[in-house]
Amino acid sequence: MGEGRTRFSVEFSPPRDEAGEAQLWRTVRELEQLDPAFVSMTYGAGGSTRDRTVRITGRLARETTLLPVAHLTAVNHSVEEIRSVVGAYADAGIRNVLALRGDPPGDPLGSWQRHPEGVEHAAELVALLRGLGDFTVGVAAFPEGHHRSPDLDTDAVHFVEKLRAGADYAITQMFFRAEDYLRLRDRVVAVDAEQGAKPIVPGIMPVTSLRSVHRMAELSGQQVPPEVVERLERAAGTGETEDREAVREVGVQVATELAERLIAEGVPCLHFYTLNFARATREVLGRLGLATARA
Repeated sequence: MGEGRTRFSVEFSPPRDEAGEAQLWRTVRELEQLDPAFVSMTYGAGGSTRDRTVRITGRLARETTLLPVAHLTAVNHSVEEIRSVVGAYADAGIRNVLALRGDPPGDPLGSWQRHPEGVEHAAELVALLRGLGDFTVGVAAFPEGHHRSPDLDTDAVHFVEKLRAGADYAITQMFFRAEDYLRLRDRVVAVDAEQGAKPIVPGIMPVTSLRSVHRMAELSGQQVPPEVVERLERAAGTGETEDREAVREVGVQVATELAERLIAEGVPCLHFYTLNFARATREVLGRLGLATARA
């Protein structure tokens, strides 16, 4: 994440079946050529994809030139189970972990229940990781505030607790307004200027369909800004069938405009939520002049 051309990273999710896994690896190979700073692999709600996450992240480490970051959540896991997962990552040569408290299984916005022998907060998970070895640890950040936080200032305090526990950087949840990210940075610095100097990587999702963006918003508890919804709905048209290509074009435009503003504001990196497809991310990177394949 040094000086010069803005770097980017991408996020993948464990596929549900063989066809999905084939699609994932096509996307991996396509984006690998563009030399991302790192790639992250998600961990299903309640640890539901733990084995697949460990297996695929290990394969990324062994069979590609990419730097994998493995997600780790506390949901439904005892401390011993967490230690076991971290050990599996270490055995696969993975030293980069994104520590997340995680969403409850079934209903991501439902009530949080700590495992009787687990941890309560992401800060505890960060501290646990720090005690298990020499890991680079990332955490989540929420430009619009976490849906469980009573207000933005309280959310910033909780975020700083994760940084103080030993996190090296953060990746934000997806958002659409640059001001939300910039004000998050301001709030963190106001709470703790030293911790506020750590990188906060903005998360961007190029929208490719109305249904997908509404679903992502529903799962995260966030609202898609009405001005963005209006642009997408106008592109979708009034017919019974959504004009997917027109929606994709607007989604790429929105993501590009957001990324341009963030680059101008000096972000350390751009993180793209790919949904295991490369095209939209490649289009945004191309418009930003960042899609140069490695030599």
